[in-house]
Amino acid sequence: MTPLESMVTSAMAADQNTTVAVVMVPLPLHGHLNQLLHLSRLISAYNFPVHFVCTTTHGRQAKLRLQGWNPHAINFRHFPIPPFSSPPPNHHNSTNHFPSHLQPLCEATTQYLHQPVALLLRKLSATTRRLVVIHDSLMGSVVQDFVSLPNAESYTFHSVSAFSIALFTSNNNKVGQQIQELVEPHALTKDLLSFEGCFTSEFKKFIAVQHEFTKLSSGRIYNTCRIIEQPILDLLATDVINRKKLLWALGPFNPVEIKPTTALYGGPVDRCLEWLHKQASKTVIFVSFGTTTSFSQEQILEIAIGLEKSNHKFMWVVRDADKGDMLRDDLKRVELPDGYEDRVKDRGLVVREWAPQLQILAHPAIGGFMSHCGWNSCVESMSMGVPIAAWPMHSDQPNNAVLLTEILKLGLMVKEWCRREEVVAAAAVDTAVRRLMGSKEGQEMRKRAVAMGRRVRKSVKDGGAIQMELESFITHITR
Repeated sequence: MTPLESMVTSAMAADQNTTVAVVMVPLPLHGHLNQLLHLSRLISAYNFPVHFVCTTTHGRQAKLRLQGWNPHAINFRHFPIPPFSSPPPNHHNSTNHFPSHLQPLCEATTQYLHQPVALLLRKLSATTRRLVVIHDSLMGSVVQDFVSLPNAESYTFHSVSAFSIALFTSNNNKVGQQIQELVEPHALTKDLLSFEGCFTSEFKKFIAVQHEFTKLSSGRIYNTCRIIEQPILDLLATDVINRKKLLWALGPFNPVEIKPTTALYGGPVDRCLEWLHKQASKTVIFVSFGTTTSFSQEQILEIAIGLEKSNHKFMWVVRDADKGDMLRDDLKRVELPDGYEDRVKDRGLVVREWAPQLQILAHPAIGGFMSHCGWNSCVESMSMGVPIAAWPMHSDQPNNAVLLTEILKLGLMVKEWCRREEVVAAAAVDTAVRRLMGSKEGQEMRKRAVAMGRRVRKSVKDGGAIQMELESFITHITR
């Protein structure tokens, strides 16, 4: 027996024959890991085994960051990958925020996880009636060997909005016209619907290679719901785009009922929440730009000044982007103006450590969210009823920002994508905060966001539309 076979066999020693087993294969970037970990939680509640596959270091990190539930119900299958060259995030480029420093991680993962995942699938196939593989759309090559197993089937998970996928796949005029007809005719201009500048050419190639494997899957899964994206999901279900694939909208994956005093993993309440407990309802704007964004020093200073001048309460997560190599500990400290944190301490909290975003958004003191519009953040914000000041950086974020601001009317734009090469001035940050937090316009957005959150949370409960969609998926894979 090879060392790899020994590792897989040892990890499965406690497994028994089952009717259905599910294998989750995420891309090891936090936004992708987080979504499939939450879906693992939902599926494991139906009492059949869920195996979560990841690189060793990134899987451990994801468990530490996951908010709102105990991950011990999941069978984590962590596999080491050899060291790889990972450049630092680009702090100097204020115009292109795509995290190209993470591409070596994506390439290494798809290369080195293929063999252990193939072996794991073969072993699991022998112990279950049906083996269900749910894989990130960017990990298709890793799971391709499932086709050789007579009792295995796969489902492609898209980590972005249905709207973004519709735009990405609308390479014909008919689909583009249908998208336009879903909203006010004048609302969606060519600039707003553009993917130009969202990815590097190298990452586009990576996407194209991995998406070729989606033809092997039986269906598609989205972290969204029909309450949020019904017309888009109807469009995606057509043969023009879906190619006769089954489709499920199972989101939001994240927990939607969170008490603001709930501690993480039984520990003390985070200092973020302690600070929020002291603030009045809907008075604080949460400012966070995700795990992949690195700002130039010039842009950091403009944000700092803008938040200070707005005269509104804020909580600002100031961290460098995640590294591709999680073994590195040289996280760059983001510098703020001298004396800044002391000057704003009475109405602002600067957070330099990892912040429990889901619990923060659920807190009654939060009245707005300035965000990069990563799909995780969008779904969490909508499910908690918080409007967004949208500042997209790369990838699907510009399209998500359009969905939130132009279609759902749940927020406003801080920086439109056609101005992506500009530094956002402090005055623009100040104006965005004042509009969202202190104007009648912002109040109307907040009302719509609260109503959306209420509908989503109600539909997740037993008998609700979202719960019924999950039940339909479970019924299908246990057929």
